[in-house]
Amino acid sequence: MGKTTGFMEYSREEAKERNPLTRLKDWKEHTEPMSEETLHRQSARCMDCATPFCHIGMEIGGMTSGCPIHNLIPEWNDLVFRGRWREALDRLLKTNNFPEFTGRVCPAPCEGSCTVEISSPAVTIKNIEQAIIDKGFENGWITPRIPGKRTGKKIAVVGSGPAGLAAADQLNQAGHSVTIYERAERAGGLLTYGIPNMKLEKEIVERRIQLLSQEGIDFVLNTEIGKDITSEELKDQYDAVILCVGAQKQRDLDLEGREANGVHFAMDYLTKSTQRLLNQHPSDEEFIDARDKDVIVIGGGDTGADCVATALRQECRSIVQFGKYPKLPEARTPDNMWPELPNVFTMDYAYEEAQAKFGEDPRQYTVQTKKIVADEEGNLKELHTVQMQYSVNAQGKPELKEIPGTEKVWPAQLVFIAIGFEGPEQPLLQQFGVNTENQKIAAKHGDYRTNIDGVFAAGDARRGQSLIVWAIQEGREAAREVDKYLMGSTVLV
Repeated sequence: MGKTTGFMEYSREEAKERNPLTRLKDWKEHTEPMSEETLHRQSARCMDCATPFCHIGMEIGGMTSGCPIHNLIPEWNDLVFRGRWREALDRLLKTNNFPEFTGRVCPAPCEGSCTVEISSPAVTIKNIEQAIIDKGFENGWITPRIPGKRTGKKIAVVGSGPAGLAAADQLNQAGHSVTIYERAERAGGLLTYGIPNMKLEKEIVERRIQLLSQEGIDFVLNTEIGKDITSEELKDQYDAVILCVGAQKQRDLDLEGREANGVHFAMDYLTKSTQRLLNQHPSDEEFIDARDKDVIVIGGGDTGADCVATALRQECRSIVQFGKYPKLPEARTPDNMWPELPNVFTMDYAYEEAQAKFGEDPRQYTVQTKKIVADEEGNLKELHTVQMQYSVNAQGKPELKEIPGTEKVWPAQLVFIAIGFEGPEQPLLQQFGVNTENQKIAAKHGDYRTNIDGVFAAGDARRGQSLIVWAIQEGREAAREVDKYLMGSTVLV
């Protein structure tokens, strides 16, 4: 490395965020670019650790540890330290098709397994990654890569989220003709409609879609399989099909009063908000507006946090987020040691904004919703909850028990359910006749073949709800297997 003692000399510095109250007035990204001077110092903290755990890309304790796409992190850190940005970009693009996405919205499991993290805050890998790709676009280094030769093979990719885009990109560069089918008005899937603009501006997504189109990938939008074109037509017209349809079936609550007006799935809310921002104009009846309402989010994950941030920008009257489990510890516990992903308390951008506006963190822990209550007209009025006691039984499994006397009534006119996803929507899978397992497409990791010849699956549709970086990894690997299937061998890695 350029400075072998950098990790001892410099402290971790993260990208600065815009003032929370200021950014609540717009929908722009909440972070600011880091200066080259700061990036130079931060890249110097990479310690030439010989065995870089930052890119091991495996699951430990049920959580991702290291980078699943095996980014060459120490190499491009060193090149950034030396000011060789163009070479750093080349290294980054060897393994990652879309660093502009992962550099913004990936939870950075690479940092959790950074060797510096053993005793000090990790290297700011994610910020450096974003800086490299942003500089690549700013300097015009990223231009359309038009394949010089076509194989004559045609592939259909169903779904334009990160898995579908990665698979299409790889196969197009291998010389195949790729068509992506997307039922929405815009391509990008989760990247476009599921992640709010303040985390990933849609111009960033659209820039990549346009680049892929210029490189020869066809996008067929507003087209739903089974409605506008059948699965049989796809199989007849193409040499292979890859299903990258995501895990869009949202997990629901089985609660008294669930049918009340004002109770919505979180992803429906986020999607309609983005559509309005993109001038796709959902009708006033369809649009979900939190203005002047008491809002409750049920579910403690990232999707719930995004609902908090969205409701704040719509000028809600109050906001609370219910979590099932206790507040996380401030530091790693003995059962969450390096190189596992740190399971520790953090202040997400949404919570900083809520605290700045209302004076407190909106999260409530170990809360169980008992019932939803509507008024005489069927409109949501309140939620009834009880506090839970969390413990771990003799078998090491968590247990939650109600604490008598902790019942509470919360006023609410909007509730968003953000408790995860169950898997892909089943009608599409039934059309193709693919086997399922635990509501997901049955296809082995590393092989990606379904039970139907020529039909492959990758991403959340196959593995279940997961990280964008895993979707990219699966899209890349599925492309490799499709290339083998079509050509007998592969040029993809």
